Amino acid sequence: MNKFIKKVGAVALAAVMVGGVFAGCSAKKDDAGKADTAKDSYTVGICQLMKHTALDKATEGFQTALKDKLGDRVTFDLQVAGEAKNCTPIAEKFVAAKTDLIMANATPALTACYNKTSEIPIVATSVTNFATALKLDFEPEGASGVNVTGTHDLAPLAKQAEQLLYFFPEVKNVGIFYCTSEANSKYQADGMKELLEAKNVTVKYYTFKDTTDLQTVIAKAAADSEVLYIPTDNTAANNCDVIRTACEEAKTPIIAGETDIAKKTNAVATYSIDFYDIGYNAGLMAYEILVNGANAAEMNVKAPEKLTAQYCKDAVERYGLTDKITSDYVAL
Repeated sequence: MNKFIKKVGAVALAAVMVGGVFAGCSAKKDDAGKADTAKDSYTVGICQLMKHTALDKATEGFQTALKDKLGDRVTFDLQVAGEAKNCTPIAEKFVAAKTDLIMANATPALTACYNKTSEIPIVATSVTNFATALKLDFEPEGASGVNVTGTHDLAPLAKQAEQLLYFFPEVKNVGIFYCTSEANSKYQADGMKELLEAKNVTVKYYTFKDTTDLQTVIAKAAADSEVLYIPTDNTAANNCDVIRTACEEAKTPIIAGETDIAKKTNAVATYSIDFYDIGYNAGLMAYEILVNGANAAEMNVKAPEKLTAQYCKDAVERYGLTDKITSDYVAL
């Protein structure tokens, strides 16, 4: 009898141990049935194209979201490329280090990181059109089908076209100034052109390749245009002083694609997204991937949630437009 009891006990113990092994090999499940891939710590590589206010805010928002969720369990390796060609070695560094996730801030950062890994999840922000950047076919707010998701920074083009015509209802000739090396700037330019031409406004592009020809092109654009539209463009954002000088000398008003460009070029107005907000929401998406096992390939790209009409007081006064400012507008 004692031998039988001992044998039964041994079998029961073995069953418990085997069950424990299988339980240890299985991912934990939360109440919704999703895998819990939580770890004690995470390393996130951040590739930011360059230093300027909009991108800095997006990075800050991203880091804050993950810190809010994970506290000291997350460590960031923030690398600022300075220019597009430097994004590739940064991406290579993150891949070699096997970071848990990569955040790509701006289109060149995204393309460089995507070209270097199909395994590490990438959450991007400050990208106007993910499909264009990745050369894939999916909806602007759809799932990519690859290891990439994030938040786009597409300006509300219809509202900006409406804004331009609100301030300048008699305009017949609008110039659009952007950098040809930024595919997403062309995407915005094409969208704005279509909207304005539908209202019988003549639109002409004034494009530059880089900073070497920017000054010459902006001088011509300012001289030829009644109003100048500048989309969300990283190179333009880094050269706002040159743009402002040329336009003020030519007395050409600007409608800008985002807050930082509007403020630094002394634009009349913008209808802008909040870069901190899109960065923060990208951080929340990263948390879902890191902790709850969400698949970047299946996560829809998200649109900006906060939109604000803004104006520059000096420019509004300069062009005699103070009567156009309503309570909906916020001064920069």
